[in-house]
Amino acid sequence: MRLRSILSYIVRAVVLGLAIAFVLTVVWPDLLHPKTDSVEIRQALPTTASRPDFGPVSYAAAVENSAPAVVNINTAKVVSVRRYSFLNEPLFERFFGHSLDDLITPQQRVETSLGSGVIMSDSGYILTNHHLIEGADEIQVSLRDGRTASASVIGKDPETDLAVLKLDLENLPAITVGQSEGLRIGDVVLAIGNPFGFGQTVTMGIVSATGRTKLGINTFENFIQTDAAINPGNSGGALIDANGNLVGINTAIFSRSGGSQGIGFAIPVSLAQNVLQDIIEHGRALRGWLGIEARAITPELARSLGLLDTRGVLVVGILRDGPAHQAGLQPGDVILTIDDKTIVEAADALLAISSRKPGSRIKLHIARNDTELDLEAVAIERPSRTRSR
Repeated sequence: MRLRSILSYIVRAVVLGLAIAFVLTVVWPDLLHPKTDSVEIRQALPTTASRPDFGPVSYAAAVENSAPAVVNINTAKVVSVRRYSFLNEPLFERFFGHSLDDLITPQQRVETSLGSGVIMSDSGYILTNHHLIEGADEIQVSLRDGRTASASVIGKDPETDLAVLKLDLENLPAITVGQSEGLRIGDVVLAIGNPFGFGQTVTMGIVSATGRTKLGINTFENFIQTDAAINPGNSGGALIDANGNLVGINTAIFSRSGGSQGIGFAIPVSLAQNVLQDIIEHGRALRGWLGIEARAITPELARSLGLLDTRGVLVVGILRDGPAHQAGLQPGDVILTIDDKTIVEAADALLAISSRKPGSRIKLHIARNDTELDLEAVAIERPSRTRSR
């Protein structure tokens, strides 16, 4: 009996110990497995795709495909110059009743400029910069094959700094157009043009940024930024990808010295091609317009208006009886998206609306007070200061 009692006591003690251990492991699991510091490392998934160890050793094939379609443009403009500006002094007017400078026939001087252009079709249409040919009395185009001919202006679009010329020659080489929307930061690009009048020159770089705005260069800005050397004379030339396809029209540089400092800008070919088609078909660029004025929402503005965040752009002005007014938009509304595209800056709204043709239906998703609404407006043609053919 005594042995049975001892065994029973031992069994109860073991069972009680196991029960206590079980409870402790449930309540405090770290007792058995002390917590240690760990670092979570994200590892790439294994891939069987082959990766090149290096890039191409030459872009000669890309250049050969596109360079024949890049032309040199020389413009000449006759300007009147008065040599003796001191004759305009009030002293002479007091004695003679008018400025003596009025009695002297002004001398004429020819101003010239150099630039580049891109042959877009074998029928002779050329894209270049508006600022290059503005006011020109004569435009001379030189091809890579040695031919030279005068070009006529088909149309201009100062708001994108683009112009379309026409060259009447046979067997013209036309460039192949690529996809500027697919460009990625880091993609290799080459700039082809006529810097400083030296003749056709090719420089290489990468895409430094896309969608650059707020440069104060054009009304409509959506630039490709590149570090490919772009200098005076490159304006209107081609920005091509590594396969020789046109992705942009070189238009400007940022420089404190007048030379390249690794910051150049090109107009995306998607925008340039739309302007080209509009000018050929209609004599001007056609753009949608809703008659609104908008501004970005800063944190300070959001607090003053009682807005919960800085999403969208604030409508600060609406043309009475304009498309936006007829659609029900009101001053103080916040435009969140246009055709399902998120709007952050006023420039985003401008580009989204102007990219649509007159007559297009444009969807607006807005916030008004504490409510979000969907509106639809029918765009009309954007008023333009310059309409020339």
